Amino acid sequence: MKSLLFAVSLLLSWQLVSAEAEQKKEADKKQQSKQTQTTSPASQDSVAVITLTPEKAEQSEPTDIEPTQPIVVDPNKDNLIEVVDTSKVLGNEAAKPAELPKTQQEKAQAIAQADQAVAQAKQALTLKQQAKAKQSRESLAVIEQLIKAYNARNIEAFVKMYDENVEFYAFPNELLFKGKEKLIARYGIMFKKLKCIKSSPIKRIVYGNIVIDHELSETCSTDAKVVDKRAEFVSSYEIENGKITKVLFFR
Repeated sequence: MKSLLFAVSLLLSWQLVSAEAEQKKEADKKQQSKQTQTTSPASQDSVAVITLTPEKAEQSEPTDIEPTQPIVVDPNKDNLIEVVDTSKVLGNEAAKPAELPKTQQEKAQAIAQADQAVAQAKQALTLKQQAKAKQSRESLAVIEQLIKAYNARNIEAFVKMYDENVEFYAFPNELLFKGKEKLIARYGIMFKKLKCIKSSPIKRIVYGNIVIDHELSETCSTDAKVVDKRAEFVSSYEIENGKITKVLFFR
């Protein structure tokens, strides 16, 4: 009887040991499966690392391409690299030195062409200066006639020097009045009221159709021989076609 019980207990112990061994074996298999999935390249979270050897890196660089030329890679063509020619792009062309004359005849011809160009430039400048000088003389003549009529208090001769639509301004751009009618009304009364008027230029600048006068004005209010008021004025006159078109007073 004791032998039977011992055999049964031994059988049970062997089954328990076998079960534990099977469980451990299954656990080891699961662990190995997880590790395989983690390190597999086909996994969704896997990262592929490509290492170029020095030989491959040297072969990947084109050898017949200048470093200053842009490289265009066509995705529709395999391993095809096209070099864009930038020699005709504006700003990339190298400056070419002027060709020097080789023979005495060529040298003489080059000197003659240079002298002709200088003479033409001087002639053009001279013509422009002459035209400007003529315009300055004509403008000065208009202002001298104007001052003469002003000192004589001759309203008709004075108004004759102005354009029909002459404009009078106070510096810098305040319009005082416009037109001959208002000019006659203002200066006609002054000419009749005063006993003497005299304008003398202190300094005058003439440039083309512009005349700037720094003048001394003297007036007599009661006696033609007694000057009772003196004042300095700066006025700018603009002349077109022999008539004053714009007057600017500097206060």
